[in-house]
Amino acid sequence: MRRCSGATGSWAAERLTLETCLARIEARDATVRGWAFIDRQATGGAGPLAGLVLGVKDVIDVAGMPTTHGSPAFQDNIAAADAESVARLRAAGAVVLGKTVTAEFATYHPGPTTNPRNPEHTPGGSSSGSAAVVADGQADLALGTQTAGSVIRPASFCGTFGFKPTFGRYPLAGVLETAPNLDTLGLFGRDLALIAAADAVLSGEDAVPEAKASLTIGLCRSPAWDQASAEMQDAFQAFADRLRAAGHTLVTRDLPAPFDGLIAAQVLIHRREAAMVMGHIRREHAALVSPAFIAMIDAGAAESEADYQAALALQRDCKALAPEVFAGVDLLLVPGATGAAPLGHAATGDPVFQRLWTALGAPCFGFPAAWRSDGLPLGLQVIAAPGTDRHMLSNITAIAALAAPREN
Repeated sequence: MRRCSGATGSWAAERLTLETCLARIEARDATVRGWAFIDRQATGGAGPLAGLVLGVKDVIDVAGMPTTHGSPAFQDNIAAADAESVARLRAAGAVVLGKTVTAEFATYHPGPTTNPRNPEHTPGGSSSGSAAVVADGQADLALGTQTAGSVIRPASFCGTFGFKPTFGRYPLAGVLETAPNLDTLGLFGRDLALIAAADAVLSGEDAVPEAKASLTIGLCRSPAWDQASAEMQDAFQAFADRLRAAGHTLVTRDLPAPFDGLIAAQVLIHRREAAMVMGHIRREHAALVSPAFIAMIDAGAAESEADYQAALALQRDCKALAPEVFAGVDLLLVPGATGAAPLGHAATGDPVFQRLWTALGAPCFGFPAAWRSDGLPLGLQVIAAPGTDRHMLSNITAIAALAAPREN
């Protein structure tokens, strides 16, 4: 086992070895099915991430590997070059083990991946493979994307750590474009240290701010609170009690009135922009794409320009209100999903608890807060003010210390 060094400073963490990951894949891939492509001869280099085993969502280019976007329409698409994010991680020493399964075009039609905690349940999506292979100990870290809820929801369902940074923080060159005003590259990691180390490489911001000894945390039930299951609401309250007992200050934080419409605005922006940038796929490959993808693209194409511009205006208004939302608090605590991972594999779960924060462009950290008797986690998330990612990564050491990770 190696330890991180270099730019990550005090965020040092033990890593898996490549041999350990390959052995785990050999034992578990037939069940979890999280990989779309594996390079068993992969090697890494020197640098702050030397030896870190990385999976890459199959909407992100890796030179010489297929980028299928989870669709037979692109089964022969071999990337000529690394996406900028992959190039940065590789240059820092990471071992790029392969491509992880994505829902079709990073939308809603699921791939074959199962939940590593209970294979009868969905792993979430669209970054299903990335969440599953990290949660199952098949990789240290994986790249995912979030346009609605595709990092935080599968992290919640699979019981691993997920980080969606501030909108625009990580480079998107070489990543499938699905909705330009929402698309965000994100990370799944076995622990916070690995995420912080990768964030330094991807963002170029390697400071290690001092963590606050005591945090002020806003309990934000959000407009979707009534859609949370009873057990998720109980997990939220129980974790709040643990934070209070640990010496942190908790306050209730209600969102300004315009936020009541932001979830609906995100839905409209997502499907309208998907139609704008992926409509050609629907037209050129209609026989090879799913009915769910066709329905989303057609719904987006039917949205009026006036409604789309109104949704963008509301998004801008809410972003302008972010200083008010985060005034006097270090973090907001919010459910990570409506509940535990649903039974079955026909769908990836409801992203309602992520849509608002994706539209706001705020950094989000998802973590397991409790576990059910059937092995499934209940995940929460904390949110910080846009642009405060490195301070957030320091401050959430207190959150990670109270989280409930579980080894497989």
